[in-house]
Amino acid sequence: MSPSPSPAAAPRRVLVTGGASGLGAALAARYAARGDRVLVTDLAPSADVPAGATYQRLDITAEADWAAALDRVRTDLGGLDVLVNNAGIAAGGRIDRLGADHWRRVLDINVLGAVTGCRTFAPMLKQQGSGHLVNIASAAGLVHPPAMTSYDAGKAAVVALSESLRWELGPWGVDVSVVCPTFFRTNLAASLGDDDPLMNTVATRLIEKSKLGADEIADRVVRAVDAKRFLVLPDRNAQIAYWTKRLARPLYERQMRGMGARIHRAEQDEARA
Repeated sequence: MSPSPSPAAAPRRVLVTGGASGLGAALAARYAARGDRVLVTDLAPSADVPAGATYQRLDITAEADWAAALDRVRTDLGGLDVLVNNAGIAAGGRIDRLGADHWRRVLDINVLGAVTGCRTFAPMLKQQGSGHLVNIASAAGLVHPPAMTSYDAGKAAVVALSESLRWELGPWGVDVSVVCPTFFRTNLAASLGDDDPLMNTVATRLIEKSKLGADEIADRVVRAVDAKRFLVLPDRNAQIAYWTKRLARPLYERQMRGMGARIHRAEQDEARA
């Protein structure tokens, strides 16, 4: 495990969604370890949390749960300094394999979950004249590989949401960060549905073979948020993908076409099997 980030000047009040496992748990641990007051939320009725943190069940698709979280923050913390919209699901698949129910589920969780969190706490942060919204997106929100349409579209929406809020809330002293990692070792693959098993196998393999885990990503995210960086590319692969698309567009397009060709071959093999 890499070293924890240096503590902030004063303890912060932090809410982390999806904080019972994976990146959310690693982020909650980093903030709690340096003395911040952390409210961890997730779908389970209860969960183990770091020393000094508290827990509340929160379904990010339920407005009533967000209202309850707001009341808890007001009562227990007296305000909020950092909201980490981390909860989300993995998704993938070829466009003709994904039905309307798949799209609704992905966008409801990955997009509207973050939107509702921002909507819920923006009035408090504006009234305070301070605060930081941290939206966990993905490199898939910046570069758009084939056979990931629902995930790409959802994470691109989170990037757009974050940039818009950056300009909207900045005059009130509210900062915004959007975090766009590539695959790293976590339990995210467990949230993949069964719409397209071939593409799910590919995604699971990419997650499992990554050299980075949630702890390393969390350390980098916390440092970037402390520095008030807007676009956070916490791993080298994310940085390469982002800058390749921006500065070497022909190479980027060649890579994407190559991915599409491999999917085409895999589908032909699948049909012959």
